[in-house]
Amino acid sequence: MQNKITQIARFLVGIVFIFSGLVKLNDPIGFGFKLEEYFSSGVLNLPFLEPYALLIAIFVVILEVLLGVALIIGYAKTVTKWTLVLMMIFFTFLTFYSAYFNKVTDCGCFGDAIPLTPWQSFYKDIILSFLIMIIFFNSRYIKPLFAKASLKWIVFVTTILCFYLGYHVLINLPVVDFRAYKTGVNIQEDMSIPEGAQEPVTLFQWEFIVDGEKNIYETNGAYPEVDGEFVNVTTEVIDEGYVPPIHDFTLMKNDQDKTEELLTEEKLLMIPAYNLSRSENQAWPAIKKVIDKAKAKNYRIIGVSASGNESISELEENYGIHLDFYVCDETTIKAIVRSNPGIVVIKNGVIQQKLHWQNADEF
Repeated sequence: MQNKITQIARFLVGIVFIFSGLVKLNDPIGFGFKLEEYFSSGVLNLPFLEPYALLIAIFVVILEVLLGVALIIGYAKTVTKWTLVLMMIFFTFLTFYSAYFNKVTDCGCFGDAIPLTPWQSFYKDIILSFLIMIIFFNSRYIKPLFAKASLKWIVFVTTILCFYLGYHVLINLPVVDFRAYKTGVNIQEDMSIPEGAQEPVTLFQWEFIVDGEKNIYETNGAYPEVDGEFVNVTTEVIDEGYVPPIHDFTLMKNDQDKTEELLTEEKLLMIPAYNLSRSENQAWPAIKKVIDKAKAKNYRIIGVSASGNESISELEENYGIHLDFYVCDETTIKAIVRSNPGIVVIKNGVIQQKLHWQNADEF
């Protein structure tokens, strides 16, 4: 019986680790952004680690895949079981801290493929920790699936394949795009709220002084009919209601919302760069060629960034690139394309093409 339970736990944990690692390895830049969020002063207060977030992200996701493979094939079981335990102690603490203090709204455990709330992430880690403890105390039942001489070669080949996939998506874009801004998406449609959709429910708590005593009155928004002195009101979102897939896309120019105007363009070339000061210098000569080609084809060409005028002026001075820049939220730009800068072609609000700057010749 113990053997059967251990084997079930072994394969469940192994599959989860491989899936979790591969999903994040498909988009290591996105996981790196998530680690930056964890390292920020508002969460773990480890800002010195932020510059290394991408390297740490790649190391963690490859380790996840290798641990899953090693567990399933029965390779180096002592090292594997201890590493699993240590990882789960750390990540269970991290997800609990994030959930309890409401620090990070999505842990990024399964990338953008399966978004989890902080508490869902914590409960997932609790279940995994339970399964890993079964494996830890019953590791004698973990037997190699293949000849011992072949196990290290399976791990070696897996490592090489992981590094290849990581390198491939870093110089291109994710193989599978799980984000809301994937190619073929109609941005305007995905921003709209359908008729009859669940509306948000907000609880209003009104504080009044009535006959010298403080009293709280709860409503769904209406001002309460109370014969007393109003003191304060607080709100709590009970149900967010229907949230459209795209709910944070706006293109601003001179404090005016130009989103609708731009999304009706027949031929729109968008050059997103979430932070111009952190953009890759060698990218801009390639982007300039794309801009020149787009001008010849009568595209409307815009830059999209969260950077200020000073950074835009430096770009113009250093590379001779004069773009009509629009302001957009930095997090949104990061979600649109995992390249800084990137290339996005839009036709009547539909994303036709997304390219990493290193693939600029494919425009």
